[in-house]
Amino acid sequence: MRRFLLMLLACGLLQSCANVFFQPQRALVMTPDRLGLDYQDVYIDTPDGVRLHAWYLPAQGEARGTVLFLHGNAENISTHIASVYWLPERQYHILLLDYRGYGRSAGVPTLDGMVLDAEAAIAWLAARPEVEKHGMAVFGQSLGGALAVYAVAHSAHRDRIKSLVIDSAFSDHRAIVREKLAEFWLTWPMQWPLSLTVDDRYSPLRAVADISPTPLLIIHGDHDSIVPVHHAERLYAAAGEPKTLWRIAEAGHIQALTQPSQRRRLADYLDRVFGKCIPDLTDEHCLPI
Repeated sequence: MRRFLLMLLACGLLQSCANVFFQPQRALVMTPDRLGLDYQDVYIDTPDGVRLHAWYLPAQGEARGTVLFLHGNAENISTHIASVYWLPERQYHILLLDYRGYGRSAGVPTLDGMVLDAEAAIAWLAARPEVEKHGMAVFGQSLGGALAVYAVAHSAHRDRIKSLVIDSAFSDHRAIVREKLAEFWLTWPMQWPLSLTVDDRYSPLRAVADISPTPLLIIHGDHDSIVPVHHAERLYAAAGEPKTLWRIAEAGHIQALTQPSQRRRLADYLDRVFGKCIPDLTDEHCLPI
């Protein structure tokens, strides 16, 4: 966290904090086959000519649907795969995207560019026959959740999107910068002037109402010290129906899905939105159709 605050201080001296969110890593530390998963290397071209790298993990058995996964601000898909590697066993195809400048994707990270990246991945999936048949869900964590809100709200492929799921997402770029600056005495006096240098055109809080009528699921740990849970509550309050908020007890930042019970809960939720089960009224789990 201190490193993040020092970066904010430095960006203030440079007159812009717009890119402080991005901490990419080029090297892939593993590949899905080391987890016993089949996968394909996929390359997606964005409208502005950047070639992105992604992994496509096919479902095991008859597919129930497809999920686009947008990871957080640091590292790359090889370090974030733990959040979704279990979904192929639950019969979901998964596309894990690396933004420009991350992993094997070309380019340099910018907020404008990463919004284009998310939109390009949605368009790539929307053209696939399995998505034409079953539709897709978009699942974003942390910064990826913030990107997903804007991308889904403005997508030309809303008819293909069955649900948006966001985990540990912040509600507003400037708000989270102000909060982080306020935590450190050296940067506290600069929380307002520095936060105003952050590009907030893609604010999730302003876009989230436009998700409706696509179902929205917000997941957030109530022990998240990176993005406090009030960001989830603000997004939930601003969203239209249908919407659901899961506050996960004692979970920190993007830690909810380390719990097997929460993985099962999310898979059951996806089964419902893809129409692959009926709710069991005695609990939150699904009965197969």
